[in-house]
Amino acid sequence: MKGFCERAVASKCSPKFSSDLNHSTDRGPSCVSSDSGSRDSKQAKASLWSNIFSSALSIFETHSESSTTESKALHSRNHGWTAAVRKVVTGGSMRRIHERLLGSSRTGICSTSDIWLLGVHYKFPQDESSGSAAMNDFFGAFEQDFSSRILMTYRKGFNAIGDSKYTSDVNWGCMLRSSQMLVAQALLVHRLGRSWRRPLHKSLDQEYMEILHHFGDSEASTFSIHNLLQAGKAYDLVAGSWVGPYAMCRSWDTLVRSKREEEADLDDQPLPMAVYIVSGDEDGERGGAPLVCFEDASRHCLDFSRGRVDWTPILLLVPLVLGLEKVNPRYIPSLRTTFTFPQSLGIMGGKPGASTYIIGVQDEKAFYLDPHEVQPVINIQGDDLEADTLSYHCKVIRHIPLDSIDPSLAIGFYCRDRDDFKDLCLRASKLADESNGAPLFTVTETHNLPKPHSHSDVLSDSGGGQNDDSFAVLLSTDADGSAHEDAWQLL
Repeated sequence: MKGFCERAVASKCSPKFSSDLNHSTDRGPSCVSSDSGSRDSKQAKASLWSNIFSSALSIFETHSESSTTESKALHSRNHGWTAAVRKVVTGGSMRRIHERLLGSSRTGICSTSDIWLLGVHYKFPQDESSGSAAMNDFFGAFEQDFSSRILMTYRKGFNAIGDSKYTSDVNWGCMLRSSQMLVAQALLVHRLGRSWRRPLHKSLDQEYMEILHHFGDSEASTFSIHNLLQAGKAYDLVAGSWVGPYAMCRSWDTLVRSKREEEADLDDQPLPMAVYIVSGDEDGERGGAPLVCFEDASRHCLDFSRGRVDWTPILLLVPLVLGLEKVNPRYIPSLRTTFTFPQSLGIMGGKPGASTYIIGVQDEKAFYLDPHEVQPVINIQGDDLEADTLSYHCKVIRHIPLDSIDPSLAIGFYCRDRDDFKDLCLRASKLADESNGAPLFTVTETHNLPKPHSHSDVLSDSGGGQNDDSFAVLLSTDADGSAHEDAWQLL
């Protein structure tokens, strides 16, 4: 499975934005050059290289419908040559050369709209008098944040997985890698805070190195694909086969439970947070819209702490199927809004058979990290603060239309404490109220109330007053009070 092809930049940006595409070739997060004397020269070089690489990276992604007979004959004669050149041009090495020469690609951020990236708001400068400095600050802050997110890609050359002969996850491991990125982001926020950025010119944080060590490609690393596959056997996870979001979420729950250290303090656990898989009736297997229940969250926290505390940090994973072949358009506004939640961990999903990690939105675009580049396996030690970790980050900003993603996906949220969880529930309740009868999930305090069987059910709280820890159950009906007929798809 190949990654999504980058869009051409120069042809889609106005001159004002095209002039901001000159980047330093420093290997850290890029910055816009402010040297006016060399700007024209740099722009010309960047434009030349951009045209070359844009053509190279896109030539194999398009085809003509005309002259079908000639096209078929030509395709048959040159299939072997085309496949070989495609492998070189679209491979990881060519991408890295493109990245080194051009710096970060601002594909898809040419409009004047704000950006939301995992709960952080990047407001586009509206005051034209502020000039290029404000524009550069806007782009620079977004790019530094984007490039600081941890990237997990295909790796090759690791020890065989279990009893299989697989020493690489190329062409089948993208969902596992997408899930690793989401969980790694939860650990980054927990250990270092959402404002953390990868340092450029000083030693790396030990907490950051320890996080990367947990995701190494061997059985010794807690959250390796080796251990994920072992934990997911009950959900039919096997090396060499693609896996869906629901089974992936359940495998994480199993893995975290199996790796939980008996005597260690809560914060010393490999994943120091409870895992809550949000599902509907009968554990999501027989329909039923996902229901976030305060009572269930509290129980998960109590179980994780083995009764030591009432509440712990919590990782919520919400597997969803929002349509048949494509996402029902009524869910798109709600999906976009989840990225404004401060608890947002993004979405593991993408196009059918090609999972990615979606981390931001702007208008109708979704920004993502792509796991489909093949890289050699590396061994990261938690105490090596000078290690080269560049292969775990990406400066090329890619995007896809939000309405083109696979309807089978999973949303993640991280809540640091009880108040943070309550804030998430209040935001989700408001979002459901504004969803025109198509909520992504609903919220309740306890299971004493009727459970939702589909998105068309009417959920209401017939009880009296509520205390501070309660949440109103949400309506899932249309404005006229009639239930709509969107059946919840089988996960």
